[in-house]
Amino acid sequence: MPTDRPRYIAFEGIEGCGKSTQATRLATALGAVLTRETGGTAIGARVREVLHDPANTNLSPVAEALLIAGDRAQHRAEVLAPALAAGKHVVSDRSVYSSLAYQGHGRGLDLPMLRTVNDWALDGRWPDLVILLDLDHDVAMQRLASRSLDRFERETTDFFSRIRAGFLAMAADEKHRWVVLDAARTADEIESDVRHAVREKFGL
Repeated sequence: MPTDRPRYIAFEGIEGCGKSTQATRLATALGAVLTRETGGTAIGARVREVLHDPANTNLSPVAEALLIAGDRAQHRAEVLAPALAAGKHVVSDRSVYSSLAYQGHGRGLDLPMLRTVNDWALDGRWPDLVILLDLDHDVAMQRLASRSLDRFERETTDFFSRIRAGFLAMAADEKHRWVVLDAARTADEIESDVRHAVREKFGL
Protein backbone atom coordinates (compact mmCIF):
# COMPACT_ATOMS: atom_id res chain seq x y z
CA MET A 1 0.00 0.00 0.00
CA PRO A 2 1.27 3.54 -0.65
CA THR A 3 3.00 5.24 2.26
CA ASP A 4 1.58 8.46 3.68
CA ARG A 5 4.27 9.16 6.26
CA PRO A 6 7.98 8.62 6.83
CA ARG A 7 8.88 5.11 7.96
CA TYR A 8 11.33 3.76 10.51
CA ILE A 9 12.86 0.47 9.33
CA ALA A 10 15.31 -1.54 11.42
CA PHE A 11 17.58 -4.47 10.58
CA GLU A 12 18.15 -7.06 13.29
CA GLY A 13 20.13 -10.26 13.75
CA ILE A 14 23.20 -11.69 15.44
CA GLU A 15 26.75 -10.47 14.81
CA GLY A 16 27.94 -11.22 11.28
CA CYS A 17 24.50 -11.61 9.69
CA GLY A 18 24.95 -8.76 7.19
CA LYS A 19 22.80 -6.04 8.78
CA SER A 20 25.16 -3.18 7.99
CA THR A 21 25.39 -4.11 4.31
CA GLN A 22 21.63 -4.40 3.87
CA ALA A 23 20.85 -1.29 5.88
CA THR A 24 23.22 0.72 3.70
CA ARG A 25 21.74 -0.67 0.49
CA LEU A 26 18.15 0.00 1.55
CA ALA A 27 18.87 3.51 2.79
CA THR A 28 20.54 4.32 -0.51
CA ALA A 29 17.60 2.93 -2.49
CA LEU A 30 15.05 4.89 -0.46
CA GLY A 31 17.07 8.09 -0.03
CA ALA A 32 16.65 7.50 3.70
CA VAL A 33 18.66 8.56 6.72
CA LEU A 34 21.07 5.72 7.54
CA THR A 35 21.91 5.23 11.20
CA ARG A 36 22.79 2.60 13.77
CA GLU A 37 22.39 1.61 17.40
CA THR A 38 24.58 1.84 19.33
CA GLY A 39 26.79 4.68 18.16
CA GLY A 40 24.53 6.66 15.84
CA THR A 41 25.49 9.95 17.53
CA ALA A 42 28.74 11.45 18.82
CA ILE A 43 27.70 10.72 22.39
CA GLY A 44 26.53 7.25 21.37
CA ALA A 45 29.91 6.52 19.78
CA ARG A 46 31.54 6.98 23.18
CA VAL A 47 28.98 4.68 24.80
CA ARG A 48 29.62 2.13 22.06
CA GLU A 49 33.35 2.13 22.82
CA VAL A 50 32.61 1.06 26.40
CA LEU A 51 30.09 -1.58 25.37
CA HIS A 52 32.22 -3.20 22.68
CA ASP A 53 35.63 -3.01 24.34
CA PRO A 54 36.68 -6.62 25.12
CA ALA A 55 38.72 -5.31 28.05
CA ASN A 56 35.49 -4.49 29.90
CA THR A 57 34.96 -7.97 31.26
CA ASN A 58 33.20 -6.87 34.46
CA LEU A 59 30.37 -4.78 32.98
CA SER A 60 27.17 -5.89 34.68
CA PRO A 61 24.18 -6.90 32.51
CA VAL A 62 22.00 -4.19 34.09
CA ALA A 63 24.65 -1.51 33.51
CA GLU A 64 25.00 -2.75 29.93
CA ALA A 65 21.25 -2.50 29.37
CA LEU A 66 21.06 1.00 30.83
CA LEU A 67 24.03 2.26 28.80
CA ILE A 68 22.31 1.02 25.65
CA ALA A 69 19.02 2.62 26.67
CA GLY A 70 20.88 5.89 27.22
CA ASP A 71 22.39 5.66 23.76
CA ARG A 72 18.89 4.98 22.42
CA ALA A 73 17.41 8.05 24.10
CA GLN A 74 20.13 10.27 22.64
CA HIS A 75 19.68 8.65 19.23
CA ARG A 76 15.92 9.27 19.32
CA ALA A 77 16.40 12.92 20.28
CA GLU A 78 19.24 13.67 17.88
CA VAL A 79 18.60 11.46 14.85
CA LEU A 80 15.34 9.53 14.77
CA ALA A 81 12.78 12.11 15.86
CA PRO A 82 14.20 15.02 13.79
CA ALA A 83 14.48 12.90 10.64
CA LEU A 84 10.92 11.59 10.88
CA ALA A 85 9.61 15.07 11.70
CA ALA A 86 11.32 16.33 8.54
CA GLY A 87 9.51 13.69 6.49
CA LYS A 88 12.54 11.46 5.95
CA HIS A 89 12.55 7.68 6.14
CA VAL A 90 15.03 6.20 8.64
CA VAL A 91 16.89 2.91 8.18
CA SER A 92 18.77 1.63 11.21
CA ASP A 93 21.36 -1.08 11.79
CA ARG A 94 19.83 -2.44 15.04
CA SER A 95 17.07 -1.03 17.22
CA VAL A 96 15.28 -1.53 20.52
CA TYR A 97 14.67 -5.16 19.62
CA SER A 98 18.39 -5.87 20.00
CA SER A 99 18.08 -4.91 23.66
CA LEU A 100 15.20 -7.33 24.12
CA ALA A 101 17.15 -10.08 22.34
CA TYR A 102 20.63 -9.51 23.77
CA GLN A 103 19.97 -8.24 27.29
CA GLY A 104 16.60 -9.96 27.72
CA HIS A 105 16.86 -13.36 26.04
CA GLY A 106 20.66 -13.44 26.03
CA ARG A 107 21.56 -12.04 29.47
CA GLY A 108 18.33 -13.12 31.16
CA LEU A 109 17.17 -9.67 32.27
CA ASP A 110 13.50 -8.95 32.93
CA LEU A 111 11.81 -8.43 29.56
CA PRO A 112 8.88 -6.28 30.77
CA MET A 113 11.34 -3.98 32.56
CA LEU A 114 13.50 -3.73 29.44
CA ARG A 115 10.44 -2.87 27.38
CA THR A 116 9.39 -0.17 29.83
CA VAL A 117 12.82 1.46 30.07
CA ASN A 118 13.37 1.41 26.32
CA ASP A 119 9.87 2.61 25.51
CA TRP A 120 10.67 5.61 27.70
CA ALA A 121 13.97 6.09 25.85
CA LEU A 122 12.12 5.95 22.52
CA ASP A 123 9.21 8.12 23.65
CA GLY A 124 7.04 5.31 22.30
CA ARG A 125 8.43 5.44 18.73
CA TRP A 126 9.24 1.83 17.85
CA PRO A 127 10.18 0.67 14.32
CA ASP A 128 7.43 0.35 11.70
CA LEU A 129 9.19 -2.64 10.13
CA VAL A 130 11.88 -4.98 11.45
CA ILE A 131 13.86 -7.09 8.97
CA LEU A 132 15.48 -10.03 10.74
CA LEU A 133 18.48 -11.51 8.94
CA ASP A 134 18.45 -14.99 10.43
CA LEU A 135 21.77 -16.83 10.51
CA ASP A 136 23.36 -19.73 12.37
CA HIS A 137 26.07 -18.61 14.80
CA ASP A 138 28.70 -20.96 13.35
CA VAL A 139 28.21 -19.44 9.91
CA ALA A 140 28.42 -15.95 11.37
CA MET A 141 31.69 -16.76 13.11
CA GLN A 142 33.15 -18.03 9.85
CA ARG A 143 32.37 -14.65 8.33
CA LEU A 144 34.07 -12.84 11.21
CA ALA A 145 37.11 -15.13 11.35
CA SER A 146 39.48 -12.67 9.68
CA ARG A 147 38.95 -9.80 12.13
CA SER A 148 39.55 -9.03 15.79
CA LEU A 149 36.35 -9.75 17.72
CA ASP A 150 34.71 -7.21 20.02
CA ARG A 151 33.14 -7.84 23.42
CA PHE A 152 29.82 -9.08 22.02
CA GLU A 153 31.30 -11.10 19.18
CA ARG A 154 33.36 -13.06 21.71
CA GLU A 155 30.26 -14.40 23.46
CA THR A 156 29.44 -18.12 23.48
CA THR A 157 27.43 -20.10 21.00
CA ASP A 158 24.82 -20.71 23.72
CA PHE A 159 24.46 -16.95 24.21
CA PHE A 160 23.84 -16.39 20.52
CA SER A 161 21.47 -19.37 20.37
CA ARG A 162 19.32 -17.68 23.02
CA ILE A 163 19.46 -14.39 21.12
CA ARG A 164 18.50 -16.02 17.84
CA ALA A 165 15.59 -17.82 19.53
CA GLY A 166 14.54 -14.52 21.09
CA PHE A 167 14.52 -12.71 17.76
CA LEU A 168 12.47 -15.49 16.16
CA ALA A 169 10.00 -15.49 19.07
CA MET A 170 9.48 -11.73 18.76
CA ALA A 171 9.01 -12.07 15.01
CA ALA A 172 6.37 -14.75 15.57
CA ASP A 173 4.57 -12.57 18.14
CA GLU A 174 4.46 -9.50 15.88
CA LYS A 175 4.10 -10.89 12.38
CA HIS A 176 2.63 -7.59 11.14
CA ARG A 177 5.89 -5.80 12.02
CA TRP A 178 8.57 -8.38 11.19
CA VAL A 179 10.01 -10.00 8.07
CA VAL A 180 12.40 -12.92 8.55
CA LEU A 181 14.96 -13.59 5.80
CA ASP A 182 17.58 -16.31 5.39
CA ALA A 183 20.91 -14.50 5.79
CA ALA A 184 23.03 -17.42 4.58
CA ARG A 185 22.48 -16.37 0.95
CA THR A 186 24.28 -13.78 -1.17
CA ALA A 187 23.94 -10.09 -0.38
CA ASP A 188 22.19 -9.51 -3.73
CA GLU A 189 19.61 -12.22 -3.06
CA ILE A 190 18.87 -10.80 0.37
CA GLU A 191 18.64 -7.27 -0.99
CA SER A 192 16.05 -8.39 -3.55
CA ASP A 193 13.88 -9.85 -0.79
CA VAL A 194 14.32 -6.74 1.36
CA ARG A 195 13.16 -4.47 -1.46
CA HIS A 196 10.17 -6.74 -2.12
CA ALA A 197 9.19 -6.67 1.57
CA VAL A 198 9.43 -2.88 1.79
CA ARG A 199 7.43 -2.36 -1.40
CA GLU A 200 4.75 -4.80 -0.23
CA LYS A 201 4.53 -3.20 3.22
CA PHE A 202 4.77 0.49 2.39
CA GLY A 203 4.71 0.87 -1.40
CA LEU A 204 8.27 2.25 -1.31
